[in-house]
Amino acid sequence: MNTLIFDWDGTLADSIDNIVIAMQRAALDVQLPVRSVREVRDIIGLALPDAVAVLYPELGPTEVRQVVEAYSDNYLHLERQPSALFDGVHAALEALRAGGFNLAVATGKSRRGLDRMLASHDLENYFDVTRCADETAGKPDPRMLEEILAELEVTAADACMVGDSEFDILMGHNAGVLPIAVTYGAMTEEQLRRCRPAHCVHSFEELQGWALPRFRVTQSIEVL
Repeated sequence: MNTLIFDWDGTLADSIDNIVIAMQRAALDVQLPVRSVREVRDIIGLALPDAVAVLYPELGPTEVRQVVEAYSDNYLHLERQPSALFDGVHAALEALRAGGFNLAVATGKSRRGLDRMLASHDLENYFDVTRCADETAGKPDPRMLEEILAELEVTAADACMVGDSEFDILMGHNAGVLPIAVTYGAMTEEQLRRCRPAHCVHSFEELQGWALPRFRVTQSIEVL
């Protein structure tokens, strides 16, 4: 294994509470029923329009866009002070890079949102590749991971997908990438284990300890 691909919200960044609050405030803004904390946490990881469609399946495309816009406004307001990274993330990323790993991000965030977060945490140069939901297929479609692997010129067998939602785990399975669940994010360990992750970790430091001994140099694939 030589490539680690991370989800962002709930895996690297402690942003779940702001996502829930922003979605609940968006519902109020457009006069929709407010979904519970659990219901909102269960859609985190999806592309935003897909998440809104799951929460409010009765809405048409125009109404979905209204909720998306209201959510974005509320989230930006809440994120004037960007969500903190989880404990140990900076140090672990440094150690994983030093250990030879390719590092990537595959997220349901927009490109604008991810770039803002990378800049605010001085992580712009930590990741070899990043993919966002507004520039490719959203989770759990495997395309996001397939594009990352192709750009890095590595095989699925050399990579793992690290995430806190069932959509991350399912995307890993769909792409043939080893799925690793973190249990401190949006979904419960019980929910994650139902998706059959290869391994569960309970902190980012634990992930670092699991990954470093598994590093191996493998031959790059030829991209035609």
